[in-house]
Amino acid sequence: MTDATRLAEQYGLSKKTALVTGGGTGLGKAIATSLAQSGAKVVIAGRREDVLQAACAEIGMGTSYQVLDLTDVAAIPAAAAQLHADHGAFDILVNNAGNTIKKPFMQSDLADFDSVFDVHVRGALELSRAVMGQMLNAGTKGSVLFISSMTAYIGQPNVSGYTISKTAINGVIRALSAEFAQSGIRVNGVAPGWIDTDVFRTATKGDPERKAKIMSRIPMGSLGDPEDIGWACAFLCAPAAKYVTGQVLLVDGGGATGF
Repeated sequence: MTDATRLAEQYGLSKKTALVTGGGTGLGKAIATSLAQSGAKVVIAGRREDVLQAACAEIGMGTSYQVLDLTDVAAIPAAAAQLHADHGAFDILVNNAGNTIKKPFMQSDLADFDSVFDVHVRGALELSRAVMGQMLNAGTKGSVLFISSMTAYIGQPNVSGYTISKTAINGVIRALSAEFAQSGIRVNGVAPGWIDTDVFRTATKGDPERKAKIMSRIPMGSLGDPEDIGWACAFLCAPAAKYVTGQVLLVDGGGATGF
């Protein structure tokens, strides 16, 4: 076996099928692209069909999609069954879909909180239950990822629902990794820091003070690229990470731990 072949076996995802939620834009699209470039057959899911279609065309490599609304928790088992019928059992699930509401805590209510928590945690848990059940039935040694956030480690004002939801995700990773390790299903997470996305640019547009504060917090002195998150996910799903479970990988330029 050549070194190149060995490398491809350890870091490639050939013959793997991956489902990425929120895969039509931003970090989700970057994750789907990295998995596809690693050799996986990728299916992206999200609420907006036109966005998903455009993303599939851009990613290429046989990427396909299915419309899926994670806030409709009751409909998730049927949607997962349809995905299984169309694509077979998944080897990889990336729970990336998310949203946020920027509002001071004293001006928010439980409906605001639920609208964020339902996507990040309840929807992701119900989809994971369905997909992991398929993995167990097929005897698949699968990889399940949850996208956490640096916010779960440092906290940020005015996004309490997001901060609490992402912190809960870290607990989900610990709980499920412990329960499914002996079944051959690894559960990990990636926690992005400040990444150069449309969301970041919109959030800091016209607010140079906020952007300067953010940049001063990053020891590496620059924003991350969406591909940094994509390739971190690809590694955690690859055979090279076969002894890694229950971990949350911070990809933040040192932002959560630096000063």
